[in-house]
Amino acid sequence: MTRQPSVTRLGVGGCSLHQLRLVEDRRGKLSVGEYQRDIPFVPKRYFLIFDVPAEEARGRHAHRLCHQFLICVRGSCRVRLDDGEHRAEVSLDRPDLGVYLPPMIWGTQHGYSPDAMLLVFASEYYEASEYIRDYAEFRALAAKARSSG
Repeated sequence: MTRQPSVTRLGVGGCSLHQLRLVEDRRGKLSVGEYQRDIPFVPKRYFLIFDVPAEEARGRHAHRLCHQFLICVRGSCRVRLDDGEHRAEVSLDRPDLGVYLPPMIWGTQHGYSPDAMLLVFASEYYEASEYIRDYAEFRALAAKARSSG
């Protein structure tokens, strides 16, 4: 069995849910994504989030310039997306499903299963000043961007 890639727009900024290619045969399963084809940028870094207590949330910030692509490679978690005007939430519960967050999206990950491991690809190297960690500041910046663009 082979499942082909597809993209579903989520109606929040430029966020999208990506069904990655899945190949299954008697030897097992393989999921693959190609940069700039399936994942809309070439990453400069990645990080893994795991061993998150069920009651905790991660993220709770936006990026000024950085694009991110999240895949829960084991277990499951939920991803809340907010562009300052619209919101959506998706469940990542298999390794052939990813969500794309462009810059200026407030992202929160929560509801981690005990075995969850979230892989995040980022378009930029880590730079603390690139993060927006205050929600009120994010909303003001997002509103300003909407009114000028």
